[in-house]
Amino acid sequence: MAWWKAWMEQEGVTVKGSPHFNPEPDAEALYTAMKGIGTNEQAIIDVLTRRSNVQRQQIARSFKAQFGKDLTETLQSELSGKFERLMVALMYPPYRYEAKELHEAMKGSRDDVSGFVDPGQAVQDAQDLYAAGEKIHGTDEMKFITILCTRSATHLLRVFEEYERIAGKSIEDSIKSETHGSLEEAMLTVVKCTRNLHSYFAERLYYALKGAGTRDGTLIRNIVSRSEIDLNLIKCQFTKMYGKTLGSMIEGDTSGDYRNALLNLVGSSA
Repeated sequence: MAWWKAWMEQEGVTVKGSPHFNPEPDAEALYTAMKGIGTNEQAIIDVLTRRSNVQRQQIARSFKAQFGKDLTETLQSELSGKFERLMVALMYPPYRYEAKELHEAMKGSRDDVSGFVDPGQAVQDAQDLYAAGEKIHGTDEMKFITILCTRSATHLLRVFEEYERIAGKSIEDSIKSETHGSLEEAMLTVVKCTRNLHSYFAERLYYALKGAGTRDGTLIRNIVSRSEIDLNLIKCQFTKMYGKTLGSMIEGDTSGDYRNALLNLVGSSA
């Protein structure tokens, strides 16, 4: 629905970009921050974490036109460590970033554009899943993969309801008993995302920060990829689930320019 999409876009994003955007002075500011001896990391943070991805692509083009250098390559040569990884991640167009990060992404056609659910098809899919798992000795894994990876989220929610009615157990329980290893993990992830996308990402962020050490790859990937989609809503769910804010955990678990950049992306009241 158009109104729901507009609300999500307004309420969910933490990085909205500059309303009075001009790529040329931003490119100049980045060049100045990285030329000569030493680097002005704060200047880089102020530009890249406060511009939308579309704006960053324009800055990169302006940087190349004005100074004859590739902005991403310049960032890689001037920065280091986790801070470099984060800044470089911000420079990828979303589709390229996802392709780079999701090493075992399953390819399929998820018809998430439509909210329409065919009840008959949902029942058929539930019956097919039951027949492919609980009803036979062994598991028809391709049937599980096909249905979970080529149906819309709204359709799958109906399938899960029908499956529980037919099988007398949840789809999660069946996946756990019928599959194992990376396939089990992938299927459970699809189900979790379908049931509550914001809870899924909140959990990913929490466990990236919890305990000794930080899973920086997970932290960067989820914050960068969701910052222009629904990170505000994920933050709200994070606080509901864990009784603390995402920002407070980032504050306590990271440091320096890396921490400052993350907090800028996460936004106020984090």
